[in-house]
Amino acid sequence: MTSQDAVLKLGALSQESRLEIFRLLVRQGEEGLCAGEIAERMKIQPNTLSFHLKELTSSGLIQSKRQGRSIIYSLEVDGMRDLIQFLTEDCCQGRPELCAPDNNCC
Repeated sequence: MTSQDAVLKLGALSQESRLEIFRLLVRQGEEGLCAGEIAERMKIQPNTLSFHLKELTSSGLIQSKRQGRSIIYSLEVDGMRDLIQFLTEDCCQGRPELCAPDNNCC
């Protein structure tokens, strides 16, 4: 991942609603949610939600797939994993295992 890719992903997450949508989809896993369900859970107007979903999709953090008449949004696992790896690759002086949740890092 390049720094430019990381900035794109982080930029998509730098807005509160998009961060909450992303976290919701992380909890849903591969199953994902349709846009209407996301709007209802997040209490976001459909046109505003569409904008946020477009930003998250274009950053590579979520993906969409058509299922009948619905569009299902779900986590793009590789996109999230790549960002986390990029952010932690130099963690703890080259020992990323020290940054595991069970350890007290830096």
